[in-house]
Amino acid sequence: MDEPHELHIAMFPWLAFGHIIPFLELAKLIAQRGHKISFISTPRNIQRLPTIPPNLTPRINLVSLALPHVENLPNNAEATADLPFDKIPYLKIAYDRLQDSLFHFLHSSSPDWIIFDFASYWLPEIATKLGISGVLFSIFGAWTLSFAGPSYSAILNGDDPRTEPQHFTVPPKWVTFPSKVAFRIHEAKRFLVQIEANSSGVTDIFRWGSVLAGCDVIAVRSCLELEADFLRLVEDLHCKPVIPVGLLPPPAQCSEGGVDEKWVTISEWLDKQTQGSVVYIAFGSELTINQDEITELALGLELSGLPFFWALRNQDDSVRLPDGFDERVKGRGVVWTSWAPQLRIMAHESVGGFLTHCGYSSVIEALSFGLALIMLPFAIDQGLIARVFEGKKVGIEVPRDEQDGSFTRNSVAESLRLVIVDREGSAYRENAKQQMVTLFGDKSISDRCMDQFVAFLRSHRKLPAVINNDLPTHSPN
Repeated sequence: MDEPHELHIAMFPWLAFGHIIPFLELAKLIAQRGHKISFISTPRNIQRLPTIPPNLTPRINLVSLALPHVENLPNNAEATADLPFDKIPYLKIAYDRLQDSLFHFLHSSSPDWIIFDFASYWLPEIATKLGISGVLFSIFGAWTLSFAGPSYSAILNGDDPRTEPQHFTVPPKWVTFPSKVAFRIHEAKRFLVQIEANSSGVTDIFRWGSVLAGCDVIAVRSCLELEADFLRLVEDLHCKPVIPVGLLPPPAQCSEGGVDEKWVTISEWLDKQTQGSVVYIAFGSELTINQDEITELALGLELSGLPFFWALRNQDDSVRLPDGFDERVKGRGVVWTSWAPQLRIMAHESVGGFLTHCGYSSVIEALSFGLALIMLPFAIDQGLIARVFEGKKVGIEVPRDEQDGSFTRNSVAESLRLVIVDREGSAYRENAKQQMVTLFGDKSISDRCMDQFVAFLRSHRKLPAVINNDLPTHSPN
């Protein structure tokens, strides 16, 4: 039998920390199994990465590629968090212009595999030319991948039979098992706007179709225990191996840095609250919430009577909390407008529930700490995530107007009280603690997924190719 081969794996995530961090967690798990990683991003993003454990630093090489200058892209903007939503297409233009420097790095370093993201539609062609095997790593669940289209060729050719918003409010016909994973009408309208042509010149749907078509294997941030049916469906739809790599929950000892003054202030307040009584609210740093939504959220928190910690980092800094809100909730609630150590807050015994926009990483983090969910999805796949976890009875969605997605202070307050304190909500609290702590906290599931993924990479790597030095040309047409 052959000696185990040390693999060299390059990784190239999209320039969003919601993508970069799961890629880095995957890199660490591969490196723990004795393989070499080249983790490729831009200088400012490399500088902003969490500290890599000392035992893994010899195996993880951080590679900085300078981001090309693009008109309309502000200086030093190297990630989506640095930009308002309407500027992100210019970041995609700059990202697409990394293909030359990435080609030369891959040519000179000759990795066995490259693990790439949805945005680099041009990368599979480069990998093929260099004889490097390619993995599409989806940070989205298989339910989202299967919702995107019936095959990569249909996605690329625009053969999706769904053309109107109402077509997206029921599970697609190719989902042959019982499912409630579909958009509300207001989510479908927003989704169709978001996937239209943008200033980068390439739609996100074309990017997805290209990487699905060009990869050798699809790795999904998931596990069979969460969504076996959807994982098998993605394999059937795209006729490619689909390997769940685990949910990549935060490491058990994740400290998010040293004990700083911010955490001292936050923990002193949390320590004074009753166990399981606090609602933690966070919508990430990239979501734009309008004035009406901020007002109804704030007044809903006030009406609920519950203690709360609100990490409020809104892209639109013109929105304001209602007049007198801070004074009326003083002592009972905290509005924190700078960076907050989310994992530490979630782990605190006083926190009993999480009001979330249903970003997949945030949901995984909350459930890994056994927090019940109050869900208020806003964009892209967040509505689908909310349907999945409401179906698993670990939380509820805040009721909204089906047409425009608006919600009221009363619906916020009632949802919060149901999940956190009401007797009728005890099943959500128990399910979050029992079922999901087991699922997200069971290291044997993560180990099995990673061992199978690495074994696949080991046994399916290509032999080095003989290549010429011409860069391929790419066109989205």
